[in-house]
Amino acid sequence: MRKTGVPGVSVAVVYKGEVVHIKGYGVREVGKEGAVDADTVFQLASVSKPIASTVVAGAVGVEGWQKPVSPELPEFRLKDPWVTSHVTVADLFSHRSGLPDHAGDLLEDLGYDQEYILSHLRYEPLAPFRASYAYTNFGLTAAAEAVAAEKGVPWAKLAEDTLYKPAGMNDTSSSFQDFESNPDRAHGHVKQPDGTWKAQFVRDPDAQSPAGGVSSSATDMATWLRLQLANGSLDGRRIVAEDALDLTHHPEAVAVPAQAPAARTGFYGLGWNVSYDDEGRLRLSHTGAFALGAHTNVTMLPGEQLGIVVLTNGAPVGVADAVALDFFDTAQDGKPSRDWLPLVNALYEQEAEAGRSDTDFAKKPADATPAKPNSAYTGTYENDYYGRMTVAEADGGLVLRLGPEPQTYRLTHYDGDTLSFETRGENAVGPTAVTFSPDGRTVRVEYLDETGLGTFTRG
Repeated sequence: MRKTGVPGVSVAVVYKGEVVHIKGYGVREVGKEGAVDADTVFQLASVSKPIASTVVAGAVGVEGWQKPVSPELPEFRLKDPWVTSHVTVADLFSHRSGLPDHAGDLLEDLGYDQEYILSHLRYEPLAPFRASYAYTNFGLTAAAEAVAAEKGVPWAKLAEDTLYKPAGMNDTSSSFQDFESNPDRAHGHVKQPDGTWKAQFVRDPDAQSPAGGVSSSATDMATWLRLQLANGSLDGRRIVAEDALDLTHHPEAVAVPAQAPAARTGFYGLGWNVSYDDEGRLRLSHTGAFALGAHTNVTMLPGEQLGIVVLTNGAPVGVADAVALDFFDTAQDGKPSRDWLPLVNALYEQEAEAGRSDTDFAKKPADATPAKPNSAYTGTYENDYYGRMTVAEADGGLVLRLGPEPQTYRLTHYDGDTLSFETRGENAVGPTAVTFSPDGRTVRVEYLDETGLGTFTRG
């Protein structure tokens, strides 16, 4: 925390059924009173996924994982009708449906709700079904929602009734409203250019609740770890059937192919990263990250009955993963094998840079050509996936409006018919290009076009 400035961290360690360490560190919000303790609730981000797989295991047992999703979610369709009719809960929980990486996330950023997003995944191109891996929040969300629909209850209630209440996880919720109304909550922080941290954004993940919308405390997460390490039991009470929970720990898809003869393959199970350590032991883990202010990690060695959860209220700079990696190194060898923090942080920096444009929009080309009159660009444009976009004059310039409750972005001229705007939201990538065709009939938004869906046509 001293190295990074991350404001608040909460850690719990479980060993052989006992909570052997649980403690909060730092503050819930920079500049305000309120220390983090073991009961402070944090947004879990993608650590919600192994929680969701626990809920599904408890709700449907072993057989339910193999049920097709489409009968329960008629609005959910994929580009290939055969895949739509055959894709199962297990396929979507293990990210092997063929959907592209993070499909639907940009729709969420633009303000679309879950129903819209799930009904528009049919426009996304598909990789080979069950023969490819790509991490998709809304694929997993569709599977969880199908299970809830079959049970006739909302997902948040299914999670509450199946896991949170029976396990006594009283501060855990799959509803953003519960998190927001909890006075002992950790506010999300992002790092400022001067190196300080600020509670600048509020991340409402309800649209992808099963994949990223859980909030919980170290106390409750320790309870869940105890349940996981005891094969679905808690203090002698059966919460989740052992065979159903065990199924979530099996490799289902190759997530990280081995890059060298001595390297290990990384797998994804049902809501879990599945790997094997130097001693051949099963290691289950998951990281959660919100660029708008959360970073979490859970890691377990089931054979050793050992697990750790690390919750933080800062955008990812490596802290949660580094603490877990240090811990397991120390448990194995008495000390960390290396300084994990810069290594993990570099991966997050690399990930953040991956979607950025190759163009430096702050510097116009020396031979830049002028734009046409504003009237050549203004108008309404339509897109089957992203919906309506309008370009309008405002304050002597141009603005672009996107989303169901239109978000407004100021356009800046770059070169000829290419303009740019600064992206916002969880998946922001800095400035992005907006390129109008010479005849003014179409416009392509660069950062929305990764899978070929970013071209809008004048209405």
